[in-house]
Formats: sequence, structure tokens, C-alpha cells
Amino acid sequence: MEDPPDQLTAETVGELLEDEYARAILAETSREPLSADELAERCDASSPTIYRRINRLQEFDMLHERQTLQSDGHHYRRFSARLERVTIELRDGEYTVSVDRTDSDGVDRLTTLYEDLR
Repeated sequence: MEDPPDQLTAETVGELLEDEYARAILAETSREPLSADELAERCDASSPTIYRRINRLQEFDMLHERQTLQSDGHHYRRFSARLERVTIELRDGEYTVSVDRTDSDGVDRLTTLYEDLR
């Protein structure tokens, strides 16, 4: 990972949000949690393209992942946007970037706690 989530640069954020698929994933998952297959369909992109963007967005904690168990025993992942706002400030020749993210809900926190214990 190039920059930890708390040390995003204006250049990194600009490059990430310049990507049409990353923007589409964030927009679609801000409406409802979606699987990678659903994202590929809605964003008119290949699965590898979607997974690369998902990984990149997760590197910067802009996309939340939740595993769900189907009745047949298979697991699948759904993604939801955590990004609320990006602010880039210029002061005294220096850029400062701040990213506001949504908090995960109680179920997500409990799931994460349980997964961390395993």
C-alpha cells in the first residue's frame, strides 16, 4: 500500500477518484450493498476490473465489505461505500487531505469483532 488511509495525499485521492470505475463503484454502493458481480453488471466492467478497483478502494478504507452466508452454505461478499466526503485544503503551499467515512453499524462491528477472534 502506497499511503496509509490516514495519510492520503491530494495526488493519491485525485488518482483514485479520477478512475471512472472507482467512482461508479462508490456511487452504486452508496445506494445499497452490492456484490462484485452486481457491480460488474451495473458498471459495465469486467470482474477483474471491478476486483482491482474494490481492492484499491479498500486499501484506503473507502469501501466496506460484509460476508453473508447463503442458505446453501456458500459465502458471498457485498460491498458498501464508506466515503462521505473528501476535503483538500491548500494553505501556505501545502495540501492537506481529509476523508470523512461512514461508521459501520452495530451488526458490522459485531461481525468484525467475531471475525477478528477467529
